[in-house]
Amino acid sequence: MPRYLTLDDLNVSERTVLVRSDLNVPLEDGEVADDFRIRMALPTIQRLREAGAKVVVCSHLGRPKGADPAFSMAPVAARMSELAGFEVRALGAVVGDEVQQAVSDAGPGDVLVLENTRFEPGETKNDPDLADRLASLADVFVQDAFGSVHRAHASTVGVAERIRSAAGPLLVAELESLGRFLGAPERPYVVVLGGAKVSDKLGVIENLLPKVDTMLVGGGMCFTLLAARGYEVGSSLVEEDQVDSVRSLLDGPHGDRIRLPSDVVVADAFAEDAAPRIVAADEIPADMMGLDIGPETAESFSEVIRGAQSVFWNGPMGVFEWENFRAGTEAVAKAMAECGGFTAVGGGDSAAALRMLGMEDRVSHLSTGGGAGLELLEGKELPGVAVLERWAS
Repeated sequence: MPRYLTLDDLNVSERTVLVRSDLNVPLEDGEVADDFRIRMALPTIQRLREAGAKVVVCSHLGRPKGADPAFSMAPVAARMSELAGFEVRALGAVVGDEVQQAVSDAGPGDVLVLENTRFEPGETKNDPDLADRLASLADVFVQDAFGSVHRAHASTVGVAERIRSAAGPLLVAELESLGRFLGAPERPYVVVLGGAKVSDKLGVIENLLPKVDTMLVGGGMCFTLLAARGYEVGSSLVEEDQVDSVRSLLDGPHGDRIRLPSDVVVADAFAEDAAPRIVAADEIPADMMGLDIGPETAESFSEVIRGAQSVFWNGPMGVFEWENFRAGTEAVAKAMAECGGFTAVGGGDSAAALRMLGMEDRVSHLSTGGGAGLELLEGKELPGVAVLERWAS
């Protein structure tokens, strides 16, 4: 575990603290559609506020190509204010004279939210000038955005290179919880993977497969593995350029630890009202596509999960947003809730499924990060965390 300062090491009274939060939330019709990440970010902001700090919050939102009102942080700040019960002021820019003046005029306990950091072209390039201007806003930097620490951006790495920096409580909790899977996790140790693309998770499969007892694979990605097994998968999603790679894993020394679906739910179209049909995984009709794991698979996966002592889940088992193709994801969620071991869920879709099913409080740790969590479990260095180490000595 890397060494870094935490809030316990900082005296923030009457100081300006720049907090990098993960407020990358979905918007619908100009309003926040899912406030999970805002709720997770608020305790750190509230703690700083109560300690007498002037709090300046920054985050990206979506992937805008330059300044785009559709990706403004204003609705996020408004929702934050509603949840927190105190005023949160949205600023109209990321840096500049207006921002400098607003920060200067603010007092202890005030909370300001900068505009979307990705409105600045230098953000994703870790531009030194942008990092300088962000750093000039504050005395101290707190990195609390686990979902962004795998990116070397100006607001994640650049600022932390310039002013005294610490890991926020949410970041610490994420690193400690997911770090449990990297050391000597209690066994049986099970990893459940789903979602659309195996290419997104190939690195984590390669890194974790030698360490796990069982790896359960569902979601759209399972059809690439089923194809690698030589099965006909109809019109299901298959990444042809990944077939050879996953075949080598299936045929490798730990390939027997991968468990694929024995049955799947198929339909003749990718549509919410498509009629579901259950077929064996090796008997998918040519004109059908797999949209969920089948009931036999859901029960066998659930049995493995319930008997585990350590479980990490990333990615739904099917198109859970549609009732006809939700049963597999719901079964896995229930098994996670019933498991008596340490359970962690990462990835936006998995977390969204848990919340939709009312089970977000039934797992040991619900992560705010998808890609960052996968890269951590791949064994990769997270630049937004590594940069904090310089301040710990």
